[in-house]
Amino acid sequence: MYYVNCFFVYSFLGFLFETLLSFFTKQNFNSGILYGPITPIYGLGVILILTISHYFFMNLHLPRWRETIIVFFILITVLTLLEWIGGVLIEKLFGIVFWDYSKLPFHIGHYISLEISFIWGFLSILLIYVIKPFINPLVESIPKSVSIVFIILGLIDFIFTFIHLKGGI
Repeated sequence: MYYVNCFFVYSFLGFLFETLLSFFTKQNFNSGILYGPITPIYGLGVILILTISHYFFMNLHLPRWRETIIVFFILITVLTLLEWIGGVLIEKLFGIVFWDYSKLPFHIGHYISLEISFIWGFLSILLIYVIKPFINPLVESIPKSVSIVFIILGLIDFIFTFIHLKGGI
């Protein structure tokens, strides 16, 4: 249940992050496609960050600073791919464009840009070394029954969102 809990905790923290970013930058944008206070791409991204970093830190056997640089560039690639796939899927399934980086100098289409990719890389390293040690005790203390409630509520939110966006409700 650890990764389920990570998904929901970090999806919620991603929602808060984007909500605060929207407030402070005075840009009005939605944080994710679901009705509830979660942004699933953050939860999925964190699971990828934790899984990939753990794998490389356990298997590279290099000085930690070198492993961190390697993981940084691998995570840039993986998270940029995740962001592109997420953007394309949302647009194809629902006809909605949630983010558009085409005004940035080093963009590739509207869903990815070099500037944002490097931000994801730096945030990944911050997550690994600063945020995860702080949040991990919370994630590990969530009872299984609460995790099951998260799963049920998440599925209900996804189903209602999907039906509504497809024009059913």
